[in-house]
Amino acid sequence: MSVEQQSKRSVTVIGLGPMGQAMAGAFLDAGYDVTVWNRTAARADALVARGAQAAPGAEAAVAANELVVLSLTDYDAVFGVLESVEPALKGKVIANLGSDTPGRAREAARWLAERGAGHLTGGVQVPPSGIGSPGSSTFYSGPVELFQRHRDALEVLTGVDYRGDDPGLAQLYYQIQMDLFWSSMVGYLHATAIAEANGISAEEFLPYLSSTAASMAGFQAFYAPRITAGDHRGDVDRLAMALASIEHVRHTAEDSGVDGALPAVLAEAFRRGAADGNGAAGLTTLVGQFRRA
Repeated sequence: MSVEQQSKRSVTVIGLGPMGQAMAGAFLDAGYDVTVWNRTAARADALVARGAQAAPGAEAAVAANELVVLSLTDYDAVFGVLESVEPALKGKVIANLGSDTPGRAREAARWLAERGAGHLTGGVQVPPSGIGSPGSSTFYSGPVELFQRHRDALEVLTGVDYRGDDPGLAQLYYQIQMDLFWSSMVGYLHATAIAEANGISAEEFLPYLSSTAASMAGFQAFYAPRITAGDHRGDVDRLAMALASIEHVRHTAEDSGVDGALPAVLAEAFRRGAADGNGAAGLTTLVGQFRRA
């Protein structure tokens, strides 16, 4: 086996929260030599029992392998580790799978490059339970040669979706997915709160919720080319109509004893658009309004 092949069969995982535990476990299951490190050393115990090697410190963990996978809360935590191990960074490839902004990812890539190390940004699209499944996916960006060199190892964790050389792209794609996810989940929970306040259980509401959620893909497919073309005509919906509708939602919530702050936020966005003279335009005119804001 060549030196390059050997490097592809060993990996370091730093950060052993639920996601890091799942990642290190997936590498062990795939037959990799796995070195692990966490500030709370006891978190490595179960992995060591399965065959992982616990490094005595962060610098030793980085020194152990070319590929170092970081599973940390944010880039403040990332820099907290990397700044303490600078002597060991030269020649390493840091696959940074924590969450933060595209700007912080670019900052980390520049900082590592100045120290002779490579950086791959990752945006993991699944919870820990999805690690190890090829049907799961992670966004990656950074130097294509580094991505290709370590692709086999990264695919142990999830399927991969390489977005390009710009190290910020993986985080950008991840964060806009999270924008949609959290907005949708909060909308679901708010609607469920109104349902339960009126004696409708979450289970009873579920088939109607599911029907509405399933219809969203059709709306998005219809509107995406119009948004790209800047076509916001109000032939299907109008912002003034949306404003009236969301006010009905707000009043229904408040009449049910449910907090009306969420629909009030939406109403304010619709109201600003109408005040700008776009009341007769379609809802998608908000894309431009949000960009200007």
